[in-house]
Amino acid sequence: MFPYMRRFTKSGFLCGLLISAAFSSSVFAEEVSSIKTETQIPFDQWLIDFKSEARGKGISNQTLETSLKGVKPIPKIIEYDRRQPEFTRTFWSYLDRAVNSQRIKKAQELQITHAVLLNQISKKYGVQSRFLLAFWGLESNFGQHTGGFSVIAADATLAYDTRRSDFFRTQLLEALRIIDAGHITAENMQGSWAGAMGHLQFIPSTYNLYAVDEDGDGRQDIWNTLPDVFGSAANYLGQIGWDDEYTWGREVILPKSFNWEFAGLSVKKSLKEWHRLGIKKISGNSLPDVDLEASLILPSGHKGPAFLVYNNFRKILNWNRSIHYALAVGHLSDRIAGKAPLQTARPIKERPLHRTEIEEIQSLLSKHGYDVGKADGIVGKKTRDGIREFQIKVGLPGDGYPDEALLLKLRQS
Repeated sequence: MFPYMRRFTKSGFLCGLLISAAFSSSVFAEEVSSIKTETQIPFDQWLIDFKSEARGKGISNQTLETSLKGVKPIPKIIEYDRRQPEFTRTFWSYLDRAVNSQRIKKAQELQITHAVLLNQISKKYGVQSRFLLAFWGLESNFGQHTGGFSVIAADATLAYDTRRSDFFRTQLLEALRIIDAGHITAENMQGSWAGAMGHLQFIPSTYNLYAVDEDGDGRQDIWNTLPDVFGSAANYLGQIGWDDEYTWGREVILPKSFNWEFAGLSVKKSLKEWHRLGIKKISGNSLPDVDLEASLILPSGHKGPAFLVYNNFRKILNWNRSIHYALAVGHLSDRIAGKAPLQTARPIKERPLHRTEIEEIQSLLSKHGYDVGKADGIVGKKTRDGIREFQIKVGLPGDGYPDEALLLKLRQS
């Protein structure tokens, strides 16, 4: 995910994807031509203009000429950028992929192997080591999948394209600053198709804000040096307000008469208030008697697991805005510490909604007068709010969750 930027893949991960050698020169030319048509300027001219801007912002001629020599738009990156998931990913399917026995076992082994380093980093920056391992595992599978694209070429491709050109133009400048400072060469600056780098999958702007030289060799190396990897992750989390006195949240049991309007990150209550509303630990015991603010989230609606999440959960969302991702980080960190799997029973049969079904839900909600924005098949805040309002109106649990029952009810209304 890399911090401060939404993931562009359907799972929330930015795994390294190698460029297919199957693209013929004619296909390449055709796709580059389509990019050029969007921007109305040839790439070579665009690159000349970009170099001029970069020089004006302090990037050396040597870095520009060495790093951008031979760079051309990569058609495969545009294909990845335009690709949309066909089906929504359910919470359980996401969790199965993110938090599995192999990853838990590997993390626990690495926690022992790097115990001294992790303890040093944890104490210095105030971030529990189990969370550092969880981020490391989800971002790059502990450094095994860091990406197979040139970050410079990837950022240049997406900066030249018109869809998010301003953002990636900034990332390209930031990447060149990293090279200019001598932290890595352009050739070795490898990452994902969207320019996320190293074990942490930091984008260049996040690297320049938070990467650290933990081993003191003069380079901030998140590609090969574990002290820098752990130190940079912990520095980022510490700088945005992580509190190692607390965890991320917990699975809970809701009372039968629960008011579903209290669900969602926009509602914050103390644990004492949640206790008075009848919420208990998943074990059935009372919530901790501490003055800690929490929100209730329902990743699978009222039929699935419920979680009270704390401030650290919101910091995970700074890293990646996906609720599923943040829950996976939290749960993986718990499993690394030896805690049990989730206790809520899984559905016997679970079918993810097709993107067209989400679009239909959005369109039907709009016809009923709910402002859900564009019918794009993406369930954002407006869509969830519209769903919740409709559910309450027709007597369904107002959990804001899109499922087949909701779609059927909308079609009948």
